[in-house]
Amino acid sequence: MEQKTKIHAKDGKRELVITAFTKRERLILRCIHLVFGIPILGYIYSPFDQIPNYAFQARFIFFPGLVLSGLFMWKGHVLRRLISKRSASQDSTDDPMQDSSNKLK
Repeated sequence: MEQKTKIHAKDGKRELVITAFTKRERLILRCIHLVFGIPILGYIYSPFDQIPNYAFQARFIFFPGLVLSGLFMWKGHVLRRLISKRSASQDSTDDPMQDSSNKLK
């Protein structure tokens, strides 16, 4: 998840340096996406009389998993940014329960 930005001295262009964790995360998401896509292909190309056997799983398990993994690969950086901003703002605010317990002592 960690990304670093380097600025080259020669041309002043920024280069995004992606750590190994981000590469591993993308690989895992791609594998999940492929795993959820394979049963849908089987559902589409199966004989017509076999479709009712796979309908529930394809509609309510594999298709939503495929959509969610695809959306996360596409816009996951936005979600991570929102989560990190939210956690940073929660860390910076003081816990009112801690203040009241300190006053009682």
